[in-house]
Amino acid sequence: MGYEIVNASQILLAAGEKEADFSIHNWAKFNLFGQTLYLTTTHISLIIVSLVIIVFALVARQKINKASAEDTPGVIQNICELIVSTVDNMVKGIMGENGKRFRNWIATVFVFALLCNISGLFGLRPPTADYGVTFSMGVITFCIIHYNGVKKNSYRHFTNLFKPIPLLFPINLIGEIAVPLSLSLRLFGNVLSGTVMMGLIYGLLSPPITTGIPAVLHVYFDIFSGCIQAYVFCMLTMVYVNDKIAD
Repeated sequence: MGYEIVNASQILLAAGEKEADFSIHNWAKFNLFGQTLYLTTTHISLIIVSLVIIVFALVARQKINKASAEDTPGVIQNICELIVSTVDNMVKGIMGENGKRFRNWIATVFVFALLCNISGLFGLRPPTADYGVTFSMGVITFCIIHYNGVKKNSYRHFTNLFKPIPLLFPINLIGEIAVPLSLSLRLFGNVLSGTVMMGLIYGLLSPPITTGIPAVLHVYFDIFSGCIQAYVFCMLTMVYVNDKIAD
């Protein structure tokens, strides 16, 4: 008796359903300095998320500047105050007084990661399901960690790699290099797994079922998991930075 190995897409097609789609697609390509570059679904999602943040920030700034003490806060002002108070409490709880100068960065990363994670609710492919995005976030965080470490401890920031004994230098070095990898892979893996699961579910189901069951699952994979992963990324960033600047 012979056996044939088939993939999930073939099974879906054999069942008469549409093929599951959770891949990154190219929308356009162009040449630059002899290199072929592609505009992908990740770029489109990043542009949309960035524009949403920029427009919201400009509108919020205008509303707050025009507001007076006698005015009743509007919806936008209440959202801004909620974000600011939430981030302030989170930063103060983890970093203490050292965290004041990091509030803007943490707030930016939290809002950006959160919107990227939940963008699947609006038909976009989450940018954080692309490792190029999460790795860039991890590298930026890595640079901030060590910049503040050098600023606080000078040359001792590097000599600490030889503590408690010089023999542990390779292990300490690997631990530092692993920081951006662990941050980026954790966020990437969780968001990608949700994207793959939703892609498979949409591939298995057909209308009108796709307007019911997937909506419930989006609550977990996009909203709940997206909020948790944005918080975890910011929390670990604060822990790593605080470890370098703590007295």
